[in-house]
Amino acid sequence: MFEQTFKNIDDVLWKDAGCGSELDYVEQSSWVLFLKYLDDLERERESVASLSGKAFEPILRPEYRWGIWAMPRKDDGEIDHHAALTGDDLLDFVNQKLFPYLAKFKTSAESTDTIEYKIGEIFSELKNRLQSGYNLREVINLVDELRFQTSVEKHEMSHLYESKIQNMGNAGRNGGEYYTPRPLIRAIVKVINPQIGETIYDAAVGSAGFLVEAFDFLSDESNHGGKKLSHKDARILQQKTFTGKEKKSLAFIIGTMNMILHGIEAPNLIHTNSLTENLADIQEKDRFDICLANPPFGGKERKEVQQNFPIKTGETAFLFLQHFIKLLKAGGRAGIVIKNTFLSNSDNASVSLRKQLLESCDLHTILDLPGGTFTGAGVKTVVLFFEKGKATRKIWYYQLNPGRNLGKTNPLNEADLAEFVKLQPKKKESDNSWTVNIKDIDQTSFDLSVKNPNRDDEVVLRDPEEILDEITALDQEASEILETIRGLV
Repeated sequence: MFEQTFKNIDDVLWKDAGCGSELDYVEQSSWVLFLKYLDDLERERESVASLSGKAFEPILRPEYRWGIWAMPRKDDGEIDHHAALTGDDLLDFVNQKLFPYLAKFKTSAESTDTIEYKIGEIFSELKNRLQSGYNLREVINLVDELRFQTSVEKHEMSHLYESKIQNMGNAGRNGGEYYTPRPLIRAIVKVINPQIGETIYDAAVGSAGFLVEAFDFLSDESNHGGKKLSHKDARILQQKTFTGKEKKSLAFIIGTMNMILHGIEAPNLIHTNSLTENLADIQEKDRFDICLANPPFGGKERKEVQQNFPIKTGETAFLFLQHFIKLLKAGGRAGIVIKNTFLSNSDNASVSLRKQLLESCDLHTILDLPGGTFTGAGVKTVVLFFEKGKATRKIWYYQLNPGRNLGKTNPLNEADLAEFVKLQPKKKESDNSWTVNIKDIDQTSFDLSVKNPNRDDEVVLRDPEEILDEITALDQEASEILETIRGLV
């Protein structure tokens, strides 16, 4: 229904001098989409208020509503092209009046869990990058064709927006850090099996893939024995279930928009660096039932940030893992994606963190993912499934073998993960799965390396694209280290 409109929007953005990549396309289409969504939401609320005989209080002042500045209409409903701004007039209005007005909601909103606060957060982080007011006019005209009013319309919009995020991920390293393959997230959510009333947290929320997939899982009647959600359940799902935090502005915007399009009206996403929280300050009220995440790896946090953690390390992913263990309630469950080198690194921080994880949590499952699962990442990864509050006795490993090289044109799919999802509940053994007794591992290194006893160590030739991605990633990491050293001398 709306697919061609999305393509046409990208075509317009492509020709604008201010937009140079898929990341720009997603960012710039996001803010226009959000304002159109807001207009449809206001209309819906006005209609509901009218039917119930209640007064309607719009969020935006009249001159900033979509129907006034973006698509003014005559009495007969036709677009008033004389009143519709375009060219430099449109750019001046958007940059000098609209964005500053919307950004002020961040300070004037009653609380942080309101749609008003989300408006303020989004528009205090974003800038309009379109340099041509005529291109912006074309984008607005196209977005005006979209509708957010029925569940079918919202479902298609969320699907198309997910496709945009995936394209951004496929565009390269910078985009890939925002995108975790959805089949993998759905498999993780199925294993964790969240229930209505449980709280779910992602401290590196990115495009909010884990939270929206958990929302879809919880909204699906088939996951509750065919029982329809009550109004109370729906309210809990909307207001009390999900919390996300994100450091980067663009990811924060995309995550917020993605959750809104999936039906979460005022997402509880916070724009902050989760790692700046001192773990010693975490209280019981700050904890969650479930943690789901694919935190960034390879990054380097400042020494001040590392002081917030009992195990000091420059590896961002290892700091996040400590953060998640601390933020889980007793009995809480987690599914965390991490570099596979975490299982075997011999440095003091890695060994100490593995020891802490095994002693404080039941690390019951490790899913070993093949290279190419993450486009452009250039590293192999595993998923750690654990429950906080009891020590690990046995670990069930599953080595994913899709039987082909994964990559941009041959991505991971649901069928690849079907056997893992089927075998995991009873932790059955197979050619791809086995169990290790924790007493049998080295008690000094706590090495948890993936060593499949059911297969010979056949040499698997790596895909050239995977090797090039890894070389690129290593080059970038080396450049970052050199820059750090230069800053010290």
